[in-house]
Amino acid sequence: MSAKAIREATGKELLNRHLGSAAAKCRFVPVSDGSDWNTLVAQNPWMKTEKLVVKPDQLIKRRGKLGLIKVNAGLVEVKSWVDARMNKETQVGKATGKLRNFLVEPFVSHPQSDESYVCIYSHRFGDTILFHHEGGVDIGDVDAKAVTLEVAIDEKPSVEKITTKLLAKVTSDKKTIIANFIKSLYDVYVDLFFTYLEINPLVVTGGEVYILDLAAKLDSTAEFMCKQKWGEIEYPAPFGRDALPEEAYIADLDAKSGASLKLTILNKSGRIWTMVAGGGASVIYSDTICDLGGASELANYGEYSGAPSEQQTYEYAKTILGLMTEEKHPKGKILIIGGGIANFTNVASTFKGIVKALQQFQPKLIEHNISIFVRRAGPNFQEGLRVMREVGQTLGVPIHVFGPETHMTAIVSMALGIKSLPPEPEPQQTTANFLLPGGMNAQSPASSRKPFFQSTNGSSTSGNHSFDGEYSGETLFSKKTKAIVWGMQTRAVQSTLDFDFVCSRKEPSVVAMVYPFGGDHRQKFYWGHKEILIPVYKNMGDAMKKHPDAEVMVSFASLRSAYESTVETLQYPQIRTIAIIAEGIPENMTRRIIKMATEKGVCVIGPATVGGIKPGCFKIGNTGGMMDNILASRLYRPGSVAYVSRSGGMSNELNNIIARSTNGVYEGVAIGGDRYPGTTFMDHLLRYQADPNVKMIVLLGEVGGVEEYEVCQALKDKRIDKPMVAWCIGTCASMFSSEVQFGHAGACANAERETAVAKKQSSCRSRCFRSAKF
Repeated sequence: MSAKAIREATGKELLNRHLGSAAAKCRFVPVSDGSDWNTLVAQNPWMKTEKLVVKPDQLIKRRGKLGLIKVNAGLVEVKSWVDARMNKETQVGKATGKLRNFLVEPFVSHPQSDESYVCIYSHRFGDTILFHHEGGVDIGDVDAKAVTLEVAIDEKPSVEKITTKLLAKVTSDKKTIIANFIKSLYDVYVDLFFTYLEINPLVVTGGEVYILDLAAKLDSTAEFMCKQKWGEIEYPAPFGRDALPEEAYIADLDAKSGASLKLTILNKSGRIWTMVAGGGASVIYSDTICDLGGASELANYGEYSGAPSEQQTYEYAKTILGLMTEEKHPKGKILIIGGGIANFTNVASTFKGIVKALQQFQPKLIEHNISIFVRRAGPNFQEGLRVMREVGQTLGVPIHVFGPETHMTAIVSMALGIKSLPPEPEPQQTTANFLLPGGMNAQSPASSRKPFFQSTNGSSTSGNHSFDGEYSGETLFSKKTKAIVWGMQTRAVQSTLDFDFVCSRKEPSVVAMVYPFGGDHRQKFYWGHKEILIPVYKNMGDAMKKHPDAEVMVSFASLRSAYESTVETLQYPQIRTIAIIAEGIPENMTRRIIKMATEKGVCVIGPATVGGIKPGCFKIGNTGGMMDNILASRLYRPGSVAYVSRSGGMSNELNNIIARSTNGVYEGVAIGGDRYPGTTFMDHLLRYQADPNVKMIVLLGEVGGVEEYEVCQALKDKRIDKPMVAWCIGTCASMFSSEVQFGHAGACANAERETAVAKKQSSCRSRCFRSAKF
């Protein structure tokens, strides 16, 4: 997750340190269970001499409306008010939680007319500043009432513009002071990587600006840039869900790992527990459990992805099993070990870690009557499923194991007793041995290459399907596409070369690598059964100069260096497409990349993506997984179905589903799970609409953002008129009593319109096919 809510005290402390003289310093005292009032008063003498305000500081919205603010009270009254509520259960909406953190502040006496409202929030194209000359608890529908000022990326609003656009209804004696405050506030907002900042009310009285109530979110991925400015930041759990030490332990593992490890406990007494691989797949499993009536018994949300090691997976599994076996359930418990078809995570390695944890907990698994249901595929999945089947025979615990021949979510209905258990399938014997056309007779790549102009006319491919050869519109990849890879990702490059070979390309698609942490050299790879050497350059400029025919950059740069390397790549006009694999790039940087790429006409796939694939032509890095999956999903030749997905992990599952149900995939793109993907659904859907080789479109959206509404509108006005099957993951979010951040940074609804339920209702009113369940 990138945008994370912070306590009001944290937000006010940040503004105190960085806002300067634009507003009066916020005076406040946090009070929690165990606080010594005498010490607090000694450190803050104004608590004895001034009237006070007290309120909970636990991410609760509309505290005034809920009666959770006490104003104009003395110290004794404030202490009594806190004591009456400390550790007491309170209902806020659907959530029930205990009040444990409070904020005590001086009461600022003022008339209602001195109150106003200001809010800044970020979106794909810039930031929006909202202002209303009236504020407070009765402000009502602020979106309808407030005036707005749109600020483009890398621009700063002037005092004059703020005054003209926002302050028309403010009295003349306050305009200058409020305009200067908003300007300074926006500077701090950008500098400290806020993503949301709301002040209500903002009070101007006696020539001073006072920040009374504040709500804010920070881009947590910017910590490596803002650590000194921020200091230590605590991100509290949403109200109604206590942060458990086990969750903190997994979060610490996640922070120290290049993989992704997430765990949120929803109902510790629940019967249904999940251990799912993949940010997208984990949400789909939760959706399915809720759709089948298991919402009240769903114990946790979590996911592991990004190729965690055997030890990391063991620690993750051990933590879940420890929580799962703390208390018994009269019906026994269910553990769903699920996932899609992995692109690059070693299934055997992760399953060995899970098996180690299962063996450790064997007595408790039997004691708690736990049944286990497994479905997984991907690299080395045959070995992983074999290990899981074998441990099921020795543990004395029922373990039901399935592979890619079984629909991803079918094990949920089996686990809930809705669907009977089928006979377990025979283990697949296919491996990654080269079932490649031509085999050893294929030619080695040419020793020299000449620049070329990309032709969108496809060439004939193996199998019964071929390009029409007539389409001359915009296309990302062809059989002649050539790429440069940033980073020493030899496994991903070899995977790309294997795909090239099985697609009968005449020469490899990867022409060079850039690795700034070593000298120029050549790296050995295999082209079929023959060895080839691919040049590695320390300097990007050298790679571009020596390979002018390269038009795709596949960037495996880390989240810390991805911005700089992408900006450098954008300086070379030969590059038409950039794939950014890294997850967790600060949002302000991603938005700058999008702006620059748009100005230069460059397509950006990602960040936080596995990439994309055009069967028979080209694939990005690890997309499509190992050779056995490429063959099973018939990705070596084009079909006629094109898809676009947020989730990279689910893209491989889509490859499998489409291959089993149609003549195969024509092109597939995973735009990325971050809040601001480089390209949107519509960017790719309009390409598919224009390409006559695409006969059908599949869209996999998710909770968060509003891009799906553009698709619905395009279907209504018939800009897209090809058959489309659409699904939006994340419907389970509406069934949870508190907010849950799913695996993708962008998978969180900041408004009702961003929920999966609202999006699916909109899709019903448009011209797309929508099934009842995934």
